[in-house]
Amino acid sequence: MKVENEILNSNPDNNPSKKKKELGFDSQGIQKTLRLHHYLGDGVGMIALNAISGLIGMLTYFYTDKVGIAAATVGTIMLITKVINAFTDLAMGKVVDMTKSKYGKARPWLLWTTIPTALAIILLFTVPANVPATMKNVYAFITVTFATAIIYTAIAIPYGSLMAMRTKSQEERGKMGITRSIFGYIIGMIIAIILIPLTNMLGGNQSAWIKVAVVLGVLSSISLYFTFLSSKEQNDEKTQNEIEDNVSFLESIKLLFKNKYWVIMLFAQLFINMMYVLSGSTGVYYTKYILGNENLVGIMGAVGLIPVFLGFAIVGPMIKKFGLAKTARIGLVLGIIATLIRCFMPYSFMAALILGGIATFATIPMMAVGGVLVNNTVEYGEWQSGKRLVGMVNSANSFGVKIGSGLAAAMIGWILALGNYDGALAKQPHSAITSILVLTVYLPLALFIITYLLLRKYDLDQKYAQIVKELAERNNK
Repeated sequence: MKVENEILNSNPDNNPSKKKKELGFDSQGIQKTLRLHHYLGDGVGMIALNAISGLIGMLTYFYTDKVGIAAATVGTIMLITKVINAFTDLAMGKVVDMTKSKYGKARPWLLWTTIPTALAIILLFTVPANVPATMKNVYAFITVTFATAIIYTAIAIPYGSLMAMRTKSQEERGKMGITRSIFGYIIGMIIAIILIPLTNMLGGNQSAWIKVAVVLGVLSSISLYFTFLSSKEQNDEKTQNEIEDNVSFLESIKLLFKNKYWVIMLFAQLFINMMYVLSGSTGVYYTKYILGNENLVGIMGAVGLIPVFLGFAIVGPMIKKFGLAKTARIGLVLGIIATLIRCFMPYSFMAALILGGIATFATIPMMAVGGVLVNNTVEYGEWQSGKRLVGMVNSANSFGVKIGSGLAAAMIGWILALGNYDGALAKQPHSAITSILVLTVYLPLALFIITYLLLRKYDLDQKYAQIVKELAERNNK
């Protein structure tokens, strides 16, 4: 037995305390817990999430132009399903906090959702073609609800919670946020760039969309399994026992709304996710009816990768120099300037290419640090109330995200309908063109401004290290 213990202690992979010592501490003196393969394995999970969200973003076009569902109906379906999704997010947060398994609280959900994820993605595009409109609408509603309110939620809330459960280091959380954003953006851009050209190459019909969905569904399942394998919840025994079984659902909500930084992020995430939905879902309308060639969406997306790569390359150094929140604010200012200029040349392809690229660059910092800024409110809330609400912090914040993205998805359908858009027409009326410009140029400007104003109030970065120190002192008593 003595020899076995000596061998275990000599191998850092079998000795967690030795591994932690080797990793050292971050610049704020907080213990590090993650290695390179942990970051990569964690980031892969974004493939499943962004495959679902990216395809949901393209559903309006698929429904209106491929299976003949009215734009206003699509908008209403998207809003209702997002509202349902928002409430299932809240429930899922409580479920995560109460989950007990040998894998932890959040991690097992990544395993349990692998197969259902592929099924949900494929079902989105199997709308019965030769049936009455009512049946199409009902099928669309059921499958979107299943994909977003059940499967996406069962992945997103545990996955978001893992960030707070794996490390307390802002530095490591920042790296996790960047890695997740890179993986998420890659799959999002692949969908945005090649989905339309690829489905057109495969015939442009519903069958083509289903084939692509099968591939993305299988890829998503594999990515979730890899994230499960590479994940480990790092909370110590005392923290693990600080579960919220004794905190009622309503009390959890009250505690969250007393957390001012969580409230700021609730609304900031709401508005920035409206931006993400608009940018990911309306480009095909802009290229098809403003520029006259829907395949240009692929070219614009490809060129748009340049500011994306640049953004991800410098966001790490920016975080190190300016901190998390200030990095996000700098990006938002750039977005405001670029989109404001574009308002004066909305029909210009070059303006869309160059200024749109700058606006894309401007979203990268917030994309990278948004989840980190949310999870840092876990420690603030624990410091403030004595309750560590990891699942509820992520799920209730996701409530705002879903409401925002649901509103954006609904607004696409409603604004198009208000402009008398008709997917069966090769040339749209002037009112429809105006509606498309509102969705692609003017509304994004407003969202940039609102999100920036909200983040001006977020100053938790400067207080975080002291809060973690005080929490550690409390737990050691």
